[in-house]
Amino acid sequence: MSKAFPTVHKLAAQALVCLAAASMLAGCATKGGTSVASTAGNGADIITASDETNARKRAKLRLELAVGYFQQGQTTVALDEVKQSLTSDPTFADAYNLRGLIYMRLNDAGLAEDSFRRAIALTPREPNTLHNYGWLLCQEGRYGDSAEQFSAALAVPNYTDRAKTLMAQGVCQLRAGQRAEAEKSLLQAYELDTGNPVIGFNLASLLAQREDWSRAQFYIRRVNNSPAANAESLWLGIKVERRLNNREALAQLANQLQRRFPQSREAIAYERGNFNE
Repeated sequence: MSKAFPTVHKLAAQALVCLAAASMLAGCATKGGTSVASTAGNGADIITASDETNARKRAKLRLELAVGYFQQGQTTVALDEVKQSLTSDPTFADAYNLRGLIYMRLNDAGLAEDSFRRAIALTPREPNTLHNYGWLLCQEGRYGDSAEQFSAALAVPNYTDRAKTLMAQGVCQLRAGQRAEAEKSLLQAYELDTGNPVIGFNLASLLAQREDWSRAQFYIRRVNNSPAANAESLWLGIKVERRLNNREALAQLANQLQRRFPQSREAIAYERGNFNE
């Protein structure tokens, strides 16, 4: 097996944390602070504005502030707003979910897990929270537990972010050494979201590690022909084209890499001919 390709985990981890956060924020936008997805298929009625207590309204306003600070990278300020949200309404599951994401960003796995578990206890079938908890468990190397959370999220009817969870599942299966299962998950994710560059990159990288160059070329070319192309994807494309002896395509990618990311580790490796990095 060639070692010429970097692991896919760093790129995927960054994107998946962001995607997990984005999904949670979408859930906060629904009326009553409980996402529609969390109530679908479990027999519960959808909460509307008239059902809100004054405590929930105050908690929701605080959470909206916390979401804004979290998106802006003001993590400790966001945490303070979440704490005030939960002071107003200790049963607000969305606030615990965001608290979990905040503690993940602060690298406090224990408090992040406590937050997600509290959120799940309040809304057991909320798929975004299940996804976030599964991703946390994956980061901790608890792959079996992680798989259970992803499976639970994917089992929720009408879950709209299935591609995100399948991608996370695929990345975690790679980490667990389950390459065949990872490929299956990533292919399913790609079918649902063909324009997602992180899915395409991970598929291309996995196939390249298996030395399935033609299939890897298909996926990495789509990434590099999109605005999402970056130094890492261009470098992978260069290695794939080199293996297929496509000199013209290689030269075009190398030109992009050197022009757009001249100080990157990948550009320096290319200049030195270090294709095994």
